[in-house]
Formats: sequence, C-alpha cells, structure tokens
Amino acid sequence: MSVAVPAWLRPLAGAIPTVKGEHFTRALPPKEGGRDSAVLVLFGEGPEGPDLLLIERAHTMRSHAGQPAFPGGAQDPEDDGPVQAALREAYEEVGLDPASVDVLGVLPPLWIRPSGFIVHPVVGWWREPHPVDVVDPAEVAAVVRVPLAELTDPANRFRVGHPSGFVGPAFDVRGLVVWGFTAGLIAGLLTLADWERPWDTTRVEPLDPETLRLAQKTRQSPTP
Repeated sequence: MSVAVPAWLRPLAGAIPTVKGEHFTRALPPKEGGRDSAVLVLFGEGPEGPDLLLIERAHTMRSHAGQPAFPGGAQDPEDDGPVQAALREAYEEVGLDPASVDVLGVLPPLWIRPSGFIVHPVVGWWREPHPVDVVDPAEVAAVVRVPLAELTDPANRFRVGHPSGFVGPAFDVRGLVVWGFTAGLIAGLLTLADWERPWDTTRVEPLDPETLRLAQKTRQSPTP
C-alpha cells in the first residue's frame, strides 16, 4: 500500500526499499548474537517546517545514558516485528499515537557494538502531529522536534572525536550534541534524501567530559 507523503519527503521514501546497511555504517550485525531492537525515525511538519523527532535519554539509564536518540528500545516477545516495537516504544516514551503515523519502511538492521543491540530503524511520516512529551522521566529527559533546516545547516555540523579513536558525525541542535549511532543514521538519511548541504568535514571536536562519563557506563554494562 502506497503512502501519501509531502514532496520534500518523497526522495527518502523512494530510496528506502533499495538502501543497504553499508550506506550508514561499517558496523553491521554479526551472524549470531545481539538483541533485536527498533527505533522510530519520525518525520513531520511542525511550526518551523519539516522536522525530525528526537529524545534525550535519561542520564540515569544503564546504557547510552544522556544521549540524544530516536524513540525506541528492545523488541518484546509480544511485538509483531520492529514496526510494532518502534511504535510501542514511542507511545511509552513520549505518548505518540501510533494511529497518527504512516510507516514508510524499515531500514536494514544496524549494529550498536557497545550495548550489543541489533537496531531496526523504522521510518515514519507523522501524518497527524499532536503534542508529545516525556512520559517516564526514568527513561527520557527531554523530547524535541528538530527542524531539518537546522540539521542541514553547515554551521551545526561537525565530527566528534572519542579517546578510543572513534571519529564520527555530529550535530549541535536545540541544545543537544547528537553523536554516535543516532548522528550516523541522520547523516546517512540526509545524504540518501539529497538534503545534505556542503559542510566542513575537517572540523573535529572532542566529546565533553560529562558525555564521555555517561558513554563509559554503556561500555561497562553487560552485553545482551
């Protein structure tokens, strides 16, 4: 069944069926092991134009604490695949009404090595936007709708360097430094949809000490 989407979203919707995991990352899931999870990559139209829904994870979480992310989490045995899991998690985390979303497709599974999750990104069109907010402060610290104009603004783009040697894309938007898995997925989507604008790829900044401290919690957590 085809889904009616605005003109600006059509290039991305058309590219989803053919995209490969290598477009986003070299960290593809292993043949064995890992725990299936799903995130909702939700595009909408807000007061400031096309936007993307993000959350800031609670700083007390055991894994990926304090990191900007997409709504989502581990798939439960009751979930009928990643779509149901992503919509359920978004409802539990920010109060999103699943009926307000048209699912455009599911991207190839991706691997988050530190926490051992195999992530299935579910891309959706927020057909009927409504107010969303933190449901459980123990899981979510903040909910933001980030305009695509800010994500594509070259002034907001750079790369972050981790003491481990990791260097990856990052965005400074709405008071959040988006990095790691989420930033890599966003960067890949911007390229896939031909929304990307030229930016200074030589700009590399270190992660701040508090972000590093929270990231270390994930590295010390047991792998599922």
